[in-house]
Amino acid sequence: MSNPEYILTLSCLDQRGIVHRVSGFLAEHGCNIIDSAQFGDSESKLFFMRVHFSLEDRDIDDELLRADFGLLAADMQLDWELRDAHYKPRVMLMVSKIGHCLNDLLFRYKSGLLPVEIPAIVSNHMDFYQLAASYNIPFHHLPLATGAPLEDKLAQEARIIELINNHKIDLVVLARYMQILSPGLCAALKGKAINIHHSFLPSFKGAKPYAQAHHRGVKLIGATAHFVTGDLDEGPIIEQDVERVDHSMDAETLSAIGRDVECVVLARAVKWFVEHRVLQNGAKTVVFK
Repeated sequence: MSNPEYILTLSCLDQRGIVHRVSGFLAEHGCNIIDSAQFGDSESKLFFMRVHFSLEDRDIDDELLRADFGLLAADMQLDWELRDAHYKPRVMLMVSKIGHCLNDLLFRYKSGLLPVEIPAIVSNHMDFYQLAASYNIPFHHLPLATGAPLEDKLAQEARIIELINNHKIDLVVLARYMQILSPGLCAALKGKAINIHHSFLPSFKGAKPYAQAHHRGVKLIGATAHFVTGDLDEGPIIEQDVERVDHSMDAETLSAIGRDVECVVLARAVKWFVEHRVLQNGAKTVVFK
């Protein structure tokens, strides 16, 4: 029988001896550290830590481990979470009519490259119901007409929240879901929703962003994965990447390059999140790779 494994993440005001006390606690409770990472932010004065460890003492169970660490956390004023390292987070994917990110995430999931469960796919269009069926994942069509009144939008979002609760969703991924979420839904999903934005920086907003980029003669195509907040495309950034382009490429070529970058950036962000490598630091993130 293999030993249970955990991932501990924590943050607190930076202070002397944090690593010593946490590692000492784990050693005293029969735990073996598999890997550990930490970061002290000189600006926010906060300290962040992620520890992956196994529990090797058969006399210490999950309840005792959590209760005892809770006492240490209270004494040190830690903001902490202790998770089963083998648990696969439950992810809900949301998409509209552009499917490259959805297709990429589903392939990674099916191939075992993304350690998650996907109990639901939600869309305001029917375009990808057959793709969902090919992966044996329930597809939920929640239409919302262009220019729909606020009450219709809130009713549709109420169904989204119902699905999140019913399926015990740990993370919502907006895989090119093109509806703007209401402030209420953004608040409900705080720290639990990731979006992909088609730019290295929040520019070229609105329709046909790659046509706009081509018109401006950009030399870099990029993408940004970030947490969803009430400020459109301005949430804490998790991952970014770019590809160099040049004058010989038309808007369609830029768009194709952009799609590839978006897929990679979003997949990285989702993987790091479900592996508990992403900790929020105000308007920024700490990512332990």
